[in-house]
Amino acid sequence: MKKKKSWRNLFAYMGPGFLVSIAYIDPGNFETDLQSGAQYKYELLWIILVASVAALIIQSLAANLGVVTGKHLAEHCRIEYPKVPNFILWVLAEIAIVACDIPEVIGTAFALNMLFKVPVWCGVLLTGLSTLILLALQQYGVRKLEFLIAFLVFTIAACFFAELGYAKPNTSEVLHGLFIPQLKGDGATGLAISLLGAMVMPHNLFLHSALVLSRKIPRSVNGIKLFSCLWIKWQCFPTTDGDRHQIGRKKMATSTMILLWFLKILLNEGLSSLQEACRFYMIESGFALLVAFLINVSVISVSGAVCNSSNLNQDDQQNCENLDLNKASFLLKNVLGSWSSKLFAIALLASGQSSTITGTYAGQYVMQGFLDLRLKPWIRNFLTRCLAIIPSLIVALIGGSAGAGKLIIIASSKSLAKDMIFHSSGMLIYLAAIAYLVFRKNKEATHLLALTLTESGQNGNELGGGSVYNPPREDIVSMQLPQRRAMVDVE
Repeated sequence: MKKKKSWRNLFAYMGPGFLVSIAYIDPGNFETDLQSGAQYKYELLWIILVASVAALIIQSLAANLGVVTGKHLAEHCRIEYPKVPNFILWVLAEIAIVACDIPEVIGTAFALNMLFKVPVWCGVLLTGLSTLILLALQQYGVRKLEFLIAFLVFTIAACFFAELGYAKPNTSEVLHGLFIPQLKGDGATGLAISLLGAMVMPHNLFLHSALVLSRKIPRSVNGIKLFSCLWIKWQCFPTTDGDRHQIGRKKMATSTMILLWFLKILLNEGLSSLQEACRFYMIESGFALLVAFLINVSVISVSGAVCNSSNLNQDDQQNCENLDLNKASFLLKNVLGSWSSKLFAIALLASGQSSTITGTYAGQYVMQGFLDLRLKPWIRNFLTRCLAIIPSLIVALIGGSAGAGKLIIIASSKSLAKDMIFHSSGMLIYLAAIAYLVFRKNKEATHLLALTLTESGQNGNELGGGSVYNPPREDIVSMQLPQRRAMVDVE
């Protein structure tokens, strides 16, 4: 029964992984996947496998940081780093978010062009309307948003799995490309770096460590230990009256045994709950990233099967030489039929819009965490969208679809790969602490689970009051801008 109940608790933790996984299937990933399959067929699939495993490890550590400490990564950076390094990290984080937003804007514009024949530059402007969607989602909270993003992820998966079933790539060749590393050809190394760069998502570290705070997670039992000592003292010495003092002394042994038994249960359950939360978040993230991994594999496999088929005409062969999101639509239409082009456009639209939503909220947590600066969501989204729309619009007007496609590669791979170095190094400082807190073997009362008290209960905390569980962060649950936490950690 306990095992069944434990697995039922998994559903309470479902959600954050899907918001994180959408960044790994954004339009930037699709473009690099298409080029990889078109030029090297299935030979670079192993890059996606390695990157997905690394992403699972890093995202799990980011989630554990929030679970163990009750604060997300940006808040830790503001607390621990001096002002200048903290400001530099904030600037790099904002650059990463804008770099992620540019492919999403252009990808959405391409999708609108495929579905409704809207010019690319006009589609870039129309992506600003997603602000209205974001504002509509604000009032429903994080769980509704998680459901929407999960629905969009499975929509993308359904579209590409359908394409995969019709393209029918060679299964043995796909498996060979997945598990046998190889870099053949002059441009294979550069394209492999682009694939890795497109899988690099620095803002996901901030987003994931913040989203886990929307759940009720145990924090510490230091307060329980203090409370138990004072409770024993109160039971044993309730008054200075001689008779009651003597009665209290007689109850001391019994009270102590009862409390030690009670604390042992709390400690075991608390440690188990903390480990369970970390384990469930890893399982949940693993499932979401597995779906994202299969989608990326499907895109590369479809591109590899189509561009290496024997029935391509000259125009299709030219499209495969420099394949981008816009050319992929015409290629799929010519080879697989018009319905495949529509499925690709629907998947691209879902990818662009869902990535926009998660990127905007990541930007909110980054700005609040690093600078303790609170902007209204619509202002934050407007500023982020303008920073992404302006370069996208200029390139779309001057370079057309080809220029916009090149901008996706630059924004999604090169800039993000450089930016990830700084934020990964920043998070590495906390990784040893996470491992120490979560996995250490000594289970004495000093290795506490995490009891946090409200400011109104600080005086009570000094007297030993407390609660076993810290309530979820309301700023995360409601998806409003995070407020300064009215909590103090008991060490």
